[in-house]
Amino acid sequence: MTTIRRREFLAKSRNLGVGAAVGWTILRNAGSARGTPANEKIVLGLIGAGGRGTNLAMDFAARGDCHFAAVSDCDSGRFANLAQSLAKVQGAAPQGVQDFQKVLDDPSVDAVVVATPDHWHALATIRACQAGKHVYVEKPPSHNCWEGRKMVEAARKYDRVVQVGTQNRSAPYNLAARQYIADGKLGKVHFCRIYNQKDWPNFPMAPDSDPPSGFDWDRWNGPAPEARYNPTHHRNWHHFWRYSSGDIINDGIHQIDLARFVLGLDYPKSVYCTGARFEPGAAESPDTQVAVYDFDDMVVTFELTLYTPYMLKISPLIRQATDKYPYWPQCATRIEIYGSEGLMYLGRHGGGWQVFIRPGLQDGVLKDQVKGLFPDPEHKEDFCQAIRSRRMPNADILEGHLSVLMAHYATISYRLGGTKLLIDRDTEQIIDNPEAMKYFKREYRKPYEIEENV
Repeated sequence: MTTIRRREFLAKSRNLGVGAAVGWTILRNAGSARGTPANEKIVLGLIGAGGRGTNLAMDFAARGDCHFAAVSDCDSGRFANLAQSLAKVQGAAPQGVQDFQKVLDDPSVDAVVVATPDHWHALATIRACQAGKHVYVEKPPSHNCWEGRKMVEAARKYDRVVQVGTQNRSAPYNLAARQYIADGKLGKVHFCRIYNQKDWPNFPMAPDSDPPSGFDWDRWNGPAPEARYNPTHHRNWHHFWRYSSGDIINDGIHQIDLARFVLGLDYPKSVYCTGARFEPGAAESPDTQVAVYDFDDMVVTFELTLYTPYMLKISPLIRQATDKYPYWPQCATRIEIYGSEGLMYLGRHGGGWQVFIRPGLQDGVLKDQVKGLFPDPEHKEDFCQAIRSRRMPNADILEGHLSVLMAHYATISYRLGGTKLLIDRDTEQIIDNPEAMKYFKREYRKPYEIEENV
């Protein structure tokens, strides 16, 4: 397994211009694709038509160079409204199906957008690659460490473009931050803090019941252990181990990936995580969490709180502004990078970055700053261009896998009561810890299995 060590990243970044560093091809006006002839359009299928899936479908269709042929979801009630909305944009309604295999069997489909709950991301992506489809998969790419590596293997084996929905890699301001650090302008960097803070209350557990009419519960439950339908699992799946790992993997993965991107990090040497679910309720994942990652020459922390309504995610006003920055002390999704020459505050999704140096007696001293916009359109553009040119996308599945591994390792440590994990960078496995390795891979139930040889 080949990795890029931090020193190699710094040397390579200094020798490359901003654009060349990642081989970007971005059209600032993605709407310019509207005039694309029908026979040159990318034909898409949607797997998972919930809120995020609907947004992605409408945005891709609005580009003008993409056309949805099919929409799949376990809830048949979701087909009609989305099909009507897409018909208004693209001129024809897509087919609606519950079994996404029918989407993969359609020879007209070039690529699929996977926007299911987390526990389905890997299996849907792997089967799509096996069917010869390119994939745009929402974050986090995997439910556990093992299946993430299988996604990488499938993408490489079938030579498919697999883009993870971590949009920050398609933002010019983040590439500028990466270059700023690589050029040594922040000095020596040995410490980074990643924050994910919001208000997400706990909830009670409802009794098991029959699934709603038109909803295929067994298919939705998919690779998870067999169980009766439960509305709490269905609506709050983010906070149950069988489906996800809480907000570190749901929202925090954006900041983890961005920090890893600008700092040029790959595998940590060790991981330790502690925390708790202090607010009573049914949720299994923590509402307070701190993870510590030890790299060769750097310590990185991830800090989460879910009972802090005064912490604010970056608002649409800031995301779309060219001159507005977050109020960093109460920015819920900030990254703090401590260098010997200054402190960089970095915000995802258009937050931009600012560097502060030694202050006077009262006032802070701002040295450098770069603002950006929410890079969702650029990320979709990059995916489409990668398909057409058959190059690596900005958020290739390998990069997404390396980032989500950090969240998986932290979750394993937390579930073991704060055990420090030592990581084998060549195999990605946890060294000399059979108990930790029990969480490295899940048991898959038939027919929702991921094979060893994908």
